Amino acid sequence: MRSARQDWFEGWRLFAVLTLTLIGLCIWIAGMRQFEADGVRMVIRFTARTSLLLFCLAFSAAALARLYPSAWTRWLRRNRRALGVSFAASHGLHAIAIGAFAALDPAGFATATTFASYLFGGIGYAFIIAMTATSFDRTAAAMGARAWRRLHLVGGYYLWLQFIVSFGKRIPDMPLYGLFLIPLLAVLALRLIAMARTARSIAVS
Repeated sequence: MRSARQDWFEGWRLFAVLTLTLIGLCIWIAGMRQFEADGVRMVIRFTARTSLLLFCLAFSAAALARLYPSAWTRWLRRNRRALGVSFAASHGLHAIAIGAFAALDPAGFATATTFASYLFGGIGYAFIIAMTATSFDRTAAAMGARAWRRLHLVGGYYLWLQFIVSFGKRIPDMPLYGLFLIPLLAVLALRLIAMARTARSIAVS
C-alpha cells in the first residue's frame, strides 16, 4: 500500500521539487565563481550530468517495472512522465548555461563548439521540445497513440545516442568519463531484455 508521503512526491509535485532544486543548485554553482565564465561552465557540466540521470530514470522506467516489479519500480513507472519533463527542464537550464557561456566568453565558446555540435545538438533539442509538448494528456491524445509512441521511441533513442557521443568523446582526455557510459549501456540492456521478454510472452500466448 502506498503511503501519503509517496502520493505527495509524485507527478507535477515531483517535477516542481526537482526543477526548483536544480535551479537553486545552478545559481549556487555559478555564484561560487561570481557568475563568470568558469562558473557557467561548471553549470554546463552539472546539468549535463543531472540530465543524464533523469533521462536514464525516465527511459528505463517501463523496462525496470516489467523486469523487477517492486514499490520503487512501480513508483518510477508511474512518474516517468514527470521525470521526463524534469529532464527537459534540466536540459533547458543546460541550454541557458551554454548561452551564458557564449555571451561571457565568445572565444572560448567558439573553440568548444563545432558545426556538428550545433546540428546534432539542435536536433536533440527539437526532440526534447516535441516530446515535452506531447507529455500532456490533451496533446498526446491529439497526436494519436501510434504517432506519440513513434516520436517518443525515436526521440528517446536519439537522445540516448547523443549522450553516448557527448560523454564518450571526452574519454581519451578524461578516462573517468567512461563511468557515465555505464548507466546508458545498462538502460539499453534493460530495454532490450524487456522487449525480448514481451515478444516471447506474445509468441507463447
